[in-house]
Amino acid sequence: MSVGPGLLIAAPCSGAGKTTIVLGVQRALARRGLRVRGMKCGPDYIDSAFHAAATGAPSFNLDSFAMSPQLLDALASEAAGDAELVIAEGSMGLFDGIRQETGRTGASADIAALFGWPVILVLDVSGHAQSAAAVALGCARFDPRIEVAGVVLNKVASERHRRLVEDGMARIGLPVLGALMRSSDLILPERHLGLVQAGETDELDGRLERLADAAEAALDIDRLIALARPTRLQSAGGARPLPLPPPGQRIALASDQAFSFVYPHVLLGWRAAGAEIVTFSPLANEPPPPDCDVCWLPGGYPELHAGRIAGAARFLDGLRRFAESRTVHGECGGYMVLGRSLEDGDGHAHAMAGLLPVETSYAKRKMHLGYRVAHLLGDGAMGQAGRRLVGHEFHYASVTQSDTSHETAFATITDAEGNDLGIAGHRRGLVTGSFFHAIAHG
Repeated sequence: MSVGPGLLIAAPCSGAGKTTIVLGVQRALARRGLRVRGMKCGPDYIDSAFHAAATGAPSFNLDSFAMSPQLLDALASEAAGDAELVIAEGSMGLFDGIRQETGRTGASADIAALFGWPVILVLDVSGHAQSAAAVALGCARFDPRIEVAGVVLNKVASERHRRLVEDGMARIGLPVLGALMRSSDLILPERHLGLVQAGETDELDGRLERLADAAEAALDIDRLIALARPTRLQSAGGARPLPLPPPGQRIALASDQAFSFVYPHVLLGWRAAGAEIVTFSPLANEPPPPDCDVCWLPGGYPELHAGRIAGAARFLDGLRRFAESRTVHGECGGYMVLGRSLEDGDGHAHAMAGLLPVETSYAKRKMHLGYRVAHLLGDGAMGQAGRRLVGHEFHYASVTQSDTSHETAFATITDAEGNDLGIAGHRRGLVTGSFFHAIAHG
């Protein structure tokens, strides 16, 4: 079975410029009147929000390690079934993933192979000329499951430089779909977790329009559209699998610039199961709505707003009252806010909700990155004790004080290869939290 056509824009490595090119192409197609959908390979939750802004439609993550084939199928069907074209974006390098069986590595190539999407390779050619063709040829031949259908040259220095690179591509028979010159105007703002969130980027629509103008001027958009292939599904429909069971019937979801990292596919699943999601803003000093039966604090950047959160007495008092009788869960930044205190980047400690026995610091920074496979140690918002969850952790915060034991921890965790990472998070009463973002249950 197949649905609407798609293709994957990827690169041999991070930093090649694929996100800006993807966004430019997505917006260019959308303003032509096409129903275009974005998809993001891997666990990155920031790029998906930019896709949604560029296309005007939700963008889902596709993760070959964290998601079952049935869930991948359902999400691709949801997007491609309603689109004239799917433009998916790769993560890191095209083949970068974990050591797992073929097709379950989390690499972008797994997604291209699964759905039959041709790969458009973005090459940063700033450091070489004809040698760029050797990199492209290696990508084209490395994995026989996929087809590299063409290349886009990025960070070209001059017309002479472009001709030299194109000479190399002609020798290996890969079509060049366009070339973008070096330009600081095409760079999106970044911070410690990657791009600044879509909701924070100043004049985002104007930036997307400029990216679309650049894509139209530099790329052969019509040829790129023609290279797309139908999205190949493994199943013929049926009941859609739930990524995560809804934690309640009416879910109070914190949503603002401090709390914005929530996977769209998780919200889709909750709504499909009949749950209602009611948003509120801690930064606006709003408490969780009292007519909800569970409160969910997602990740984000609370460390950038710690003083404002600490001063939001109505939010914090309302959260504490809510937790006396109803379930509360925090992921990453939400977990930090549920703790006793949060130290900002300048070393100033701010009192938080005090619902979990943990103190965190962004001043004492250390990167934590990778997949997490968790088994719950108690019943709570994420399910019953023993439930297996697959998620991802990406943050720079450190735990400075913690009262943790098997009796108070949220889960036992391993990395993607099964290496024991001990216990993680906390649970106390009806409140739970941890640093990892749950992608799906397993």
